[in-house]
Amino acid sequence: MFKSIFTKYMTTFMLIIIASFIMLASVISTMMVNYYSDASRDRLTSTAEAVRTLVQKRMDYTGTDTMRDYLTVNSNEVGAYFTVMTRYMDEDVSLFLTDNDGNILAFMGFADPEFGSKKVPADVMTAVGGSGYTGEGDLDGVLTVRRSILGVPVYKNGIQVGAVFACTTSSSLNQLMETTIKTIIMTCLWVLLATLIAVYFITERIVSPIKEMGKAAKSFAAGKFDVRVPVTGHDEISELAVAFNNMASSLADLENMRSTFLSNVSHDLRTPMTTISGFIDALLDGTIPPEKHEYYLRMIGDEVRRLSRLVAALLDVSRIQAGDRKFTMKAFDICEMARVILLSFEQKIDRKKLDVEFETDNENMYVWADRDAIYQILYNICDNAVKFSRDGGKYRIRIIEREKKVFVSVYNEGEGIKAEDVPHVFERFYKGDKSRGLDKTGTGLGLYIAKSIIDAHNEEIWVKSKYGEYCEFVFTLKKASDGQVKKAFAKPAENGAD
Repeated sequence: MFKSIFTKYMTTFMLIIIASFIMLASVISTMMVNYYSDASRDRLTSTAEAVRTLVQKRMDYTGTDTMRDYLTVNSNEVGAYFTVMTRYMDEDVSLFLTDNDGNILAFMGFADPEFGSKKVPADVMTAVGGSGYTGEGDLDGVLTVRRSILGVPVYKNGIQVGAVFACTTSSSLNQLMETTIKTIIMTCLWVLLATLIAVYFITERIVSPIKEMGKAAKSFAAGKFDVRVPVTGHDEISELAVAFNNMASSLADLENMRSTFLSNVSHDLRTPMTTISGFIDALLDGTIPPEKHEYYLRMIGDEVRRLSRLVAALLDVSRIQAGDRKFTMKAFDICEMARVILLSFEQKIDRKKLDVEFETDNENMYVWADRDAIYQILYNICDNAVKFSRDGGKYRIRIIEREKKVFVSVYNEGEGIKAEDVPHVFERFYKGDKSRGLDKTGTGLGLYIAKSIIDAHNEEIWVKSKYGEYCEFVFTLKKASDGQVKKAFAKPAENGAD
C-alpha cells in the first residue's frame, strides 16, 4: 500500500498531527464546557439570589404573605425591576417566579405568550424547597429549548412561599465552541500543509542518495564498479554513502585482483603443462637422446611439483573461504621448526651468498598452534625472503618471547615492498611481483593464506618494509604452557607386567 518513503513519512506525520489536534480539541472543548458551566452557574446563582432577596424584602415591606399576593399588588414594581435588570444581564438569561405549587406568576425573557400559564413539575419544586435546584433540560415541556436552570426558594417568616428560577441557553457556548473548532481545524490544515512541504524536502534529501545507491548497485550487478554516490553533508545518510563508495572501491579492487589472479593462474597452469607436454612429446618421438632422458625427466618432475603446489594453494583458499580448514592445536618447538626450514634453503642461500643470522631468546621455545599450518606459513615467508634478497644481503630469523607471546620475525635485505603495496600484501589474489624483483612464480595466495591461518589462531601478522632496502615479516603465536608441553612429549604408558 505504502510503497515510497515519502508516502510512509507523510501518512505517519499526518496521522500524528490529526491525532494531536483531535486530542487538543477534546481537551480545549472539555475545559471550555467546564469553565462555561461554572461561570453560567455562578451567573444564574447571583441573578436568582438578587431577585429572591428583593422579593423577600419587598414582601416584608408590603406585608403580603404569598407570592401571588405580592405580585398582584406590586406588579408594576416587579415589571420595572425586571426592566432594569435586563440592562445588566446577558441577553440569554431569563427569569420566572412561581408559587409553591409551581404556577408561573411572573417571567422575563420568554417570547412564548402562553408561558405564564405553564406549571413547573412537582419534583422540581420539591428539590427547590430542599437545597435548591440545579439542572439542564426543558422542565417537562415548560421550556421550548433545553436550558441550564437554577431555582432558589423564596421565604416569608421562614416559610417557603414560592421560588425564583433563572435559566440560560447554550447559544453562547455553542458559538464559542463552533469558533474554537473552526480555528483548530484551520490551524490543523495549515500545519498539515506546512508538514507536507517539509516532509517533501526532507524525504527528497533522504531518498535521493538512496536512489543513487540503488542505481549504483544495479551498475555493480552489471559488473560496472566505477560508479560512485555523491556525498553531501555529515549525517547518517552521508556516512552510508561514504561506506557505499568504499565498498564500491573494494569491489573494484577485488575484481581487478580477481582478474589478475585468474590471468596469473591461467599462465601458471598453462606454462608447466606446455613444458611437460613438449618434453614428453620430445621423449616419445626420440628428439631427446636417451642419455638426456633423466635430465628432462627431472625437469618434468619440477614442473609437476610446481603444479601440485599451485593446486594445493587453490584448495587451501577454497577451504578457507568455505570455513572447512580445521586446525589441530598442540605444543611444538618453533625454534627447531625454524632451523629445519632454514637448512632446507641452504643451497639457495649459498648461491646468493647471504649473511645469515639466527637469533632466539632460548634454544627451545614452545608454542601452542597447528604445527602443519605454522610450518606452511614460516616456509612460505622464508622462501620469499630468500627469493627476494639481494646477493650478499643480510637474511635473519629472530624468535623472541614477550610475556605469553612468541614473536617470529623473518628479515631480508633487498628491494623490499613499495609503500603503496604494503597495505595489500595480505589480500586475496594480490600479487605485487612488480615490486618484488623479477620472480614471477607466485600466485598471490601465499600471504593471504598465512593471514587467514594466523587470524584463525587469534594472533597477528604484519610487514615492515622500506623500498629498496629491506623487508621484515612478523607474526605472533601463543606460548605453550608447561602442562601443554609435558602433555605433548609424554610417552604413552606401557601395558603388561615386567
